[in-house]
Amino acid sequence: MAAPSGENTEAAAPAGPGLHAGLRARHLIMMSLGSAIGAGLFVGSGKGIAAAGPAVLIAYAVAGLVVIAVMRMLGEMVAADPNPGAFSYYAGRALGPGAGFAVGWLWWVQLCLVVAAEAVAAAAILNGLLPGGPPVWVWALVFMVALTGLNLSGVRGFGEFEFWFSLIKVVFVGLFLVVGVGFLLGWTSAPSPGVSNLSDFAPHGISGVVAALLVVAFAFGGIEIVAVAAAETRDPERTVGRAIRATVWRILIFYVGSVAVILLALPWNDPAVAAKPFVAVLDAAGLPAVGTTLGAVIVIALLSSLNANVYGSSRMLYSLAERGMAPAAAGRANSSGVPVLAVLASSLIGFLAVPATYLWGSEVLDRLLAVVGSTLIVTWLATVASQIVLRRRAERDGTRLPLRMWAYPYLSWAVLVVLLGIVVLAVLNDDVRDQVLSTAVVVLVLWGFGTLHARRQARRASLER
Repeated sequence: MAAPSGENTEAAAPAGPGLHAGLRARHLIMMSLGSAIGAGLFVGSGKGIAAAGPAVLIAYAVAGLVVIAVMRMLGEMVAADPNPGAFSYYAGRALGPGAGFAVGWLWWVQLCLVVAAEAVAAAAILNGLLPGGPPVWVWALVFMVALTGLNLSGVRGFGEFEFWFSLIKVVFVGLFLVVGVGFLLGWTSAPSPGVSNLSDFAPHGISGVVAALLVVAFAFGGIEIVAVAAAETRDPERTVGRAIRATVWRILIFYVGSVAVILLALPWNDPAVAAKPFVAVLDAAGLPAVGTTLGAVIVIALLSSLNANVYGSSRMLYSLAERGMAPAAAGRANSSGVPVLAVLASSLIGFLAVPATYLWGSEVLDRLLAVVGSTLIVTWLATVASQIVLRRRAERDGTRLPLRMWAYPYLSWAVLVVLLGIVVLAVLNDDVRDQVLSTAVVVLVLWGFGTLHARRQARRASLER
């Protein structure tokens, strides 16, 4: 999707000589399956259920279908032109440098918040599994130090870690679904609840579903890291297509299937559902020992997502620096292909969550989960708009596209309408209006600043010539 001359777009930016293509196809494919299985699913699902009751299934189904389409659109752009800036880079080419600046910085901050959320969530769960052990803030500090160190060691080590830990996550969710279905069918020692827990399907009405949508959006956050990692993958044109196709139907099975099992197994307003939904189901099924064991697996899953998010945020900051949108030092890599300053800066919010957890306890995790959902909607909107614009240019110029979006342009426009509809409903909802409006203000400010910054750079380059 090369931009023709004369268009008001960002200049094409290569992945950069400092980064190494150290990721293999199996790394990217497994990462695509496991990247979103973290705090959003294991912890955020309980928050979504509390907000909407059983009707949260509607929110998961809508968000799942949207994210499948968005990933296909992103895959179309990545296969044609891989870049560590991914959707920020494409937004810059399609909508102007102000859009690239806004989307890149917003996503970077969002992922840094997710890193903090997952460090705190993993620490809280481990603290519960090991009563009498170190407090939550100590575990969070240990996790942040260890995984920041892993990201500083090189992309191949990161890829191997993510492959095996993503495999654990995928296997765990599969086993949970098998055990959950067995419980519902009466195959365990505990009596099956049948479908009685779905009788009060929408206790909070449509407003509850809308409020849950932003929490649910957080659950799907992380899948887009595959687009960032493609720039450090061998043969990205072929590998990205395989990775995107591998995620499509698994998203709905893992997410909608897991939440459906939780809702059928326990009353939606059970405090255990909000606190630890997966372990609560295993306890209800008469398998508390398995629940404890799998609680440790959840910790591993959260740490895997934390690791991937440190990687993704550091590469976004690296790309922003390469495009002149962040301090130049963040765009330099060492001899191992690691952008050291970008990794350290991307871990900073996670480290700051440690003293925050010490001071305010579990409230820190709740606040982090609430902030992230609306920023993901912005990323999705930017991706859809970019794909529509860049696909139109590609067809006009006769550019070959290795991977194509389904039913273009109809499905692309339909997804855009659905996303805008979610934003409108959120603005009309008292519970999330302030969050959405504040995110919109931040986007507009960043967009304006990025546009002015690009103009100053252009004038400076013109004077130097």
